[in-house]
Parts: sequence; C-alpha cells; structure tokens
Amino acid sequence: MNAYLVILGHREAISWVLREQRMAFPATPRAAVAALAPQDRLFLYATRGAWLNPTRDRGRIIGTAMARSAVRTLDAPIEIADRTFVSGCDLRIDSLAPYPSGLELQPIVEQLSAFPKPEAWAIYLRRALLVLPPPDVDLLDRLLKPLLTARPQALPTYPSPPLQGKRVKGRDVT
Repeated sequence: MNAYLVILGHREAISWVLREQRMAFPATPRAAVAALAPQDRLFLYATRGAWLNPTRDRGRIIGTAMARSAVRTLDAPIEIADRTFVSGCDLRIDSLAPYPSGLELQPIVEQLSAFPKPEAWAIYLRRALLVLPPPDVDLLDRLLKPLLTARPQALPTYPSPPLQGKRVKGRDVT
C-alpha cells in the first residue's frame, strides 16, 4: 500500500471529487498516477488558490481517502474547470475537515521528507499526486485526525460552485 498527497487546485475539481468520490487525471503521463492502486491511501490537499482567493486562503489537507480502483482510461473525457481529464479512479472518502478548516501544509513542510527542498516546497505541488513516505503519513495522520469528521457531516459545509448548464462525463449537471 502506498500513500499520496492528492493536489486539488480548483474549487470545481474539489467539489466534484468530494461529491462523486472519484479522481480524474489529465493526459500528461506521470509515474505516480500509473502506480496508484486499490487500497492506496490518499490525503486530499486543496491548494492556496483553489477557492479563488489566494490572499485569504491557505493550502490545506482537507480529508483522507482510499483508492477503490486502479486508474483507467475513461470512456469519454471529463471537463472540469476548463481542463480535460482522460483517466480516473474511484475513491472512498473516509473523512473530511469541515470547510474552511484543515491541516495547513506550509508550516509542517520542513518536517515532511516528501519535500526534500522545503524552501521550494510549492514546486512539488505541480502534479496530481505526490508520493508520501511512511513517516510523513504517520505525522499527517497524527496532526490531521483531530480536525476530521465523517464525510456526510462535513460535505454540506463545502461551497458548491455553479455547475448548472455544464456537462460532466457526457451528462448535464443539474
């Protein structure tokens, strides 16, 4: 079993992932995406700019999930926030921090070996998945646990971006 930080950079993507319990990936090949397997642990990270107000918001780990399937090519690409995604997997979101809380990442970057150059930590977030070594997982679990609640309780606290009239996975969103 591996563990990853899932980097979510837009509120529409976050809304879709949290509600659908699915993850989608762009066509850019990445080894971590190809390696993602059922039962892998995922820490859901909302970037500082994800809520479209980076001067107010902080990048936070907002929840935990488990991959329920391997990444596979989608029958039809999905378009979310003007980006096209061609592959994806199913998730089981275990817990969420109520919006707008979560574990702020920047103050603990120096403690995480997934960021070998902490002074340039943001560069590691320019991908969909970042591999987390076991000691990082232990630290994140310990710091995140008091902030989390069950998905059904926290989900209504998240803003729902306007999706009316858009098409997701070949169907109208209502």
